[in-house]
Parts: sequence; structure tokens; C-alpha cells
Amino acid sequence: MNLRCAWALRLRGGRVAACGGFTLIEMMVVVAVIAILLMMAMPNMQDKIVRDQIVEAVKLANIAKAPIAASWSTARILPADNAAAGLPAPDKIVSNLVSAVSVDAGAIHIVFGNQVNAAIRGKTLTLRPAVVEDAPIVPVTWVCAHAPVPDKMTAQGADRTDVPARFLPFNCH
Repeated sequence: MNLRCAWALRLRGGRVAACGGFTLIEMMVVVAVIAILLMMAMPNMQDKIVRDQIVEAVKLANIAKAPIAASWSTARILPADNAAAGLPAPDKIVSNLVSAVSVDAGAIHIVFGNQVNAAIRGKTLTLRPAVVEDAPIVPVTWVCAHAPVPDKMTAQGADRTDVPARFLPFNCH
């Protein structure tokens, strides 16, 4: 016997009363509250999934970072394109989440495709090299999308990022 039934029996002087579970209205209220909470959580979960895919896809740009940084530290120039960086054609640098990686004036442009979420398919994320122009020994720092450039450094290349800001990882803001 649950507490609700025991309380009802004491109030009615020990007479047996019909003690059931929850009423239909109580159950509907619980279901409605759960549905509202899920509706509030779903967009945040989807945004997190897309952000995680972007973070995973950006790792592919590491193959282009090393030759670009080496070119800057040795000759103080940035590669004009993939060939100048010693990389294959943009459409040959692919993964499950990336359809192309191209170099343009030192900037790395990652085009999302293949099995990526539809919200960013065909969108581009740019990583720009930030350098200290009169001190090539200082390592190249990579500026993601619209992130601010570190003090006393200059970002090279154009930012062609068209990924919606809500999907960008926190280091790209």
C-alpha cells in the first residue's frame, strides 16, 4: 500500500477506498514538462554535435600548417597555393568531414563536406597565419575564423569563413 492510500484510509475512518496510481491529467502534465525540457535541449545538442565535427575536421589542416610555418621561418614568404606549399590539389586533401583543404596566400581554407552535418556542408572555415613581420624566428600562430589577432602580430591571407557563428568552436570567436 502506498502512502497516498494509507493517508486516504486514515481520513475515511479505515474504510477501504479506491487507491489508484496517477490520474491521466497528472501523467499528461509530466509528459508535457519532459517534452518542453527536451525541446529546449535539442538545439544545444545539435549545435554541440556540429561544433565537435568542426573541431575534428580542423585537425586535417595540420598537414598544411607545417610547410606554411617552415616557409615563413626560412624565406619570410607564405605559400601562394597548395603547390607552393608542397601539398596535393585541394580536392585531394579530404576526410569524412572535409571535401577540400586549400592554401591561399598562407591562409588555410577548409571546406566541409562528405559526411558532415548538413548545417555546415559546403561552408568554409579559414585558419590564417599570424606572424611578427620583422622577427621570422617567432613561431607562426594560427587565427581561427573571426578570432582576434594576437598583439604585435599580423594575420596574413583573407578570412573566407562562412560558417555560422553559433557553430564555431570557442577558440574561433
